[in-house]
Amino acid sequence: MQRVHYPDQGAASGFDSSLRGPYHARAMANLLRDRRPAAEWASVAQVIEIEEKIGSFKGLAEVVAADLAALDPDKLPSDWREMIVSGELRFDFLDAERHVPAVTGSATAEVSAVCQRCLEPFQLTLAVDARLLLLEEQQTVDGYDGFEVWELEGNTLRPQDLLEELLIMALPFSAMHDNMAVCKALSTKNDGADELTRPFAALRARMEQKHNGPDE
Repeated sequence: MQRVHYPDQGAASGFDSSLRGPYHARAMANLLRDRRPAAEWASVAQVIEIEEKIGSFKGLAEVVAADLAALDPDKLPSDWREMIVSGELRFDFLDAERHVPAVTGSATAEVSAVCQRCLEPFQLTLAVDARLLLLEEQQTVDGYDGFEVWELEGNTLRPQDLLEELLIMALPFSAMHDNMAVCKALSTKNDGADELTRPFAALRARMEQKHNGPDE
């Protein structure tokens, strides 16, 4: 699901309601997968409502599949690719001169994961909040506290790529049941922290290095 928002645009005129028969609108492209300059997204104050399957996010799906590969086939969730990512992204300029494009919004998803304590499958909730300055390489700005810099590769942006990286960054280093009462391996004497395989840790580290730089 997606909502296209163009500000200061009046309602269309001259629509003849007397016409008979169904009205077939031209199919709308999926804006999440569209690639445009960040300034173009911001110039129309684009709003994208998100309702996409986990399986449509290739990188995220690969990470989840690698984690689930540790399960016996009879424990593998059959519908994990059908789980929904939902939320909203809003593009705009933050300055009157329209030089600083940004995106705000949030998204949630339920992904299948393997508890690193009991090695049983469970549903992991991911939640992300975006407050990002969309800057080109070497571009810097000051005075925007509360926003993080998202350095673009080239001068264009595909919203799905941005959202997917945020979701991957939200993966825990070690997925575990949040309800300890259902974790079969939980022990009050030893929670097994030293033996966790941490399947998401290396990927998270690469993502953080990509956006923070190698020397930070």
